[in-house]
Amino acid sequence: MELDLYQIDAFTDRPFQGNPAAVIPLETWLPDNIMQSIAEENNLSETVFFVPTRNGFHIRWFTPETEVDLCGHATLAAAYVLFNILKYNKDKIEFKSKSGTLTVSQKDDWLVMDFPAQPPIPCNVPDEIVKAFGKTPIECLRSEDYIVVFETESDIIAIKPDIDYLKKLDLRGVIITAKSGQYDFVSRFFAPKYGIDEDPVTGSAHTQLVPYWARKLDKATMKAKQVSEREGEIVCELRDDRVLISGKAVKFLEGRIELNF
Repeated sequence: MELDLYQIDAFTDRPFQGNPAAVIPLETWLPDNIMQSIAEENNLSETVFFVPTRNGFHIRWFTPETEVDLCGHATLAAAYVLFNILKYNKDKIEFKSKSGTLTVSQKDDWLVMDFPAQPPIPCNVPDEIVKAFGKTPIECLRSEDYIVVFETESDIIAIKPDIDYLKKLDLRGVIITAKSGQYDFVSRFFAPKYGIDEDPVTGSAHTQLVPYWARKLDKATMKAKQVSEREGEIVCELRDDRVLISGKAVKFLEGRIELNF
């Protein structure tokens, strides 16, 4: 069996930046253990698979360690492949997923994802977070991940976390964030329990960050930057219980996988 594989850098318009994802179109689902093995072999933060349905596609995401319920950058990468390589001819792509229906549309050279908002709620700061980051945040919240707020953008850039402490936390991962000068806010994301010590640019994190910063900044549309080493820019908009997450993408690699099983 041979499968097409595309490696797409998401949330950037230049190779070697943004967040790389492997995209594998399928006609029918492979066994779960095979998809997990492919993701482990790719060794990227996410490998995304999709199969056609009557009105769109069913989409699934795998880290090197496990399947996840939602991934933004890999959804952006899958939409880029459909629109720009496979020449999908509708204005909007509808993905069915474990997180409900997700849609992606094109606006000039931007891809706009419509995701469910995941508003965080305040919580006590776990001891592991203070130990991991070496300082106490000004605020801590939780949703799918912990959202840890620090005073300045320079705090976010300078932090070198102790990953072993983050592995002990009960949620998927940890987002650190602060208000920014050039952007509305900046962030970084860590999910070592899922085999991702630091994710370069994380769309799903912004389903939690946008409701928080929309309330803090009293604005619905914001420009954000994830200040990882590869970095990436995101335009976000809060619309009721949905978050619009916009980004660009670029193809880095196109190839084929050979499977014998």
